[in-house]
Amino acid sequence: MLVRLVELTRRTGLGLDPPLAETYRRLVQLAALQAVLCDITAQQATEAALRYQAAVVSHVSDAVIATDQECVVTSWNPAAETVYGHPAADALGRPVAELLGAPLDITEVVRGGGVSRAMHRRADGSRAAVRVSVAEMDGGYVLVCTDETAQRRAERYFATVIASLEEGVLVTRPDGVIESANPAALRILRLPADEVVGAAPPLTDLFDEYGRRIAHHDYPLAATRRTGIPQNGRRLRVRRADGSDAWLSLNCRPLFPDADPPHAVVMSFSDTTERRSIAERLRYKATHDALTGLANRSVVASSVTEALRSPDRTLPVALLFIDLDKFKVINDSLGHAIGDEVLQVVGRRLRGGVRAGDLVGRLGGDEFVVVSRGMTDARAARALATHLRSSLVEPITLDGRELHIDASIGIVLAPPGDPRSADDLIRDADVAMYHAKTTGRGRYEFFDVALRERMQRRLRLEQDLREAVRRNELWVAYQPVVALPGGRTVSVEALLRWNQPNLGVVSPVEFIPLAEESDLISSIGIQTLLTVTREMARQRKLHGVDMDVAVNLSARQLDDPDLLLTVEHALRGAGLPAPALCLEVTESALMRDPLLAAKKLDSLRGLGVRIAIDDFGTGYASLSQLLRLPVDILKIDQSFVTGLGESGQASGIVSGIVAMAHAVDLTVIAEGVETKRQRDVLSELGCDQAQGHYFGRPGSSVDIFRRDDDGFETPDG
Repeated sequence: MLVRLVELTRRTGLGLDPPLAETYRRLVQLAALQAVLCDITAQQATEAALRYQAAVVSHVSDAVIATDQECVVTSWNPAAETVYGHPAADALGRPVAELLGAPLDITEVVRGGGVSRAMHRRADGSRAAVRVSVAEMDGGYVLVCTDETAQRRAERYFATVIASLEEGVLVTRPDGVIESANPAALRILRLPADEVVGAAPPLTDLFDEYGRRIAHHDYPLAATRRTGIPQNGRRLRVRRADGSDAWLSLNCRPLFPDADPPHAVVMSFSDTTERRSIAERLRYKATHDALTGLANRSVVASSVTEALRSPDRTLPVALLFIDLDKFKVINDSLGHAIGDEVLQVVGRRLRGGVRAGDLVGRLGGDEFVVVSRGMTDARAARALATHLRSSLVEPITLDGRELHIDASIGIVLAPPGDPRSADDLIRDADVAMYHAKTTGRGRYEFFDVALRERMQRRLRLEQDLREAVRRNELWVAYQPVVALPGGRTVSVEALLRWNQPNLGVVSPVEFIPLAEESDLISSIGIQTLLTVTREMARQRKLHGVDMDVAVNLSARQLDDPDLLLTVEHALRGAGLPAPALCLEVTESALMRDPLLAAKKLDSLRGLGVRIAIDDFGTGYASLSQLLRLPVDILKIDQSFVTGLGESGQASGIVSGIVAMAHAVDLTVIAEGVETKRQRDVLSELGCDQAQGHYFGRPGSSVDIFRRDDDGFETPDG
């Protein structure tokens, strides 16, 4: 009491009466003081810890809920308010299961390890995925509720994405055991999930792009697990569970790159089998002929180039250019399907007829090549060409038909040091083949420089011919056709002529085939028809004669759908009567498609013009075929006329032709009469008419239509 008083006096500064103050002083001097001290450090630390823990509970994101033994809430932190939407004031004193919106047997959770996951319901009725950790405490329990709704949603999202990927995904633990595999991985590897998840690789055999088996410890998954180094873009072949093979594009990465090895690894891979197969097919198509499977032009050229540039080459390289003879007849008469089968048979026979190491290719159409390295000499090349021709002439049986083909072959030899390129060799072999074809077909020819010069002339002529059409350098000559035996000129044949300014007179034998092989023949034919009809109409009127004229039609003109209109227009424009015009078609052109030709000729005859078969005997026409064709005149080819008077066989052939033609009411004209003896024999055999140099050479209309008192001139006057 005293001490307090003293302290009070000191603090307040209040004064005392002097007597009392003296008394106070003495008492103080005599009094004994006692102080009691207490250490409250631990208490303060405990209080601080409790305050810290209370702050943590108040600020954590997990709901922390305390209950008594009856599971009634005694504490409800702010996070619980956020997670479940119930204010603390409403939560305290209520059963915890009621607030969580789901049944909760706390004692059962504790016995099961203290953790459970369940769907809880918030105050607003929404559902939440919650992880509940339960611990016992004196007089109750503590629940820590973690809202995993967003995490579960993210997991489901990514799980759905991974499951929907076309790319396979495997995840392995650090010990190499597969932790998860998406459906694409199971589908690609063709393994059930129970054989993959929980298993340790390798599950399959892997091979590199060269077909070598990869050791298990070198598998990309094992290497990345061991080193942590990613494996990107590996292209491997996998032997699947069902024994089939698949090509994979594979990537491996450590799941946690900063961790120490061994690593958990995520491996992704895509099935590139189909893409690789497509690429291989495209590469094959780029280098092989689609129909026959033979090497195409680019591969042939590359092979020839490689052979020519070989540094250790000591023997010639031979290139054989093979073209089928009269293949177009098969294609046009039997259809392209049969033609394609024939080409396939030819390809197989050529492959089977060459030596090991020789290359067989198809350049297109019915053109094939054989490239042979190490051909010793021309004799060996000749033997190979003969052997190949022998294999090709064997009959081909397709759809019950027995077909016969032959081939013309051009051969070029390139000795060591030859400066020519692959394209040069192919061109030169083509030139030799063309020469073989024009000199009789069914044969082979070697290339030489003279052939190249002739080919160059041919190319120049084709270019000049185009210019000739534009410049009107072509003109029409007329050759008389006389009646037998009297020799009176009854008609003329219009023949095309060309005087080239630099080369002079170019033979029709040289330029007509060029026109027929190009697109010029149609325009030339139309112009010739217009010119002839106008000129004949003028000469007939000028001389007062009923002279007929014959004009040749090419095979291309016969195929022209506008031919009928062209002829009708020419006749009408010139004012020439239709019966005065005779259209001559070669036998070979008619036999390409006799039925179609018959329809076209019948339409032309409907205009009133006459039709003649030219060069009869050089094609394949028979009497039965002639009977089906609407023709008026048959012209015997000069090859049969040449031997008249010298060969009994020639007379017999011509006699048979005349008899056959007369049997079907055809007029017979003999071509190429050169001598009086030939004329006399033709008269004796009953030939109706004739033409040739004996009766008059082709000339201009002014020369042909000269008159004297006896009419048109003939060698007999």
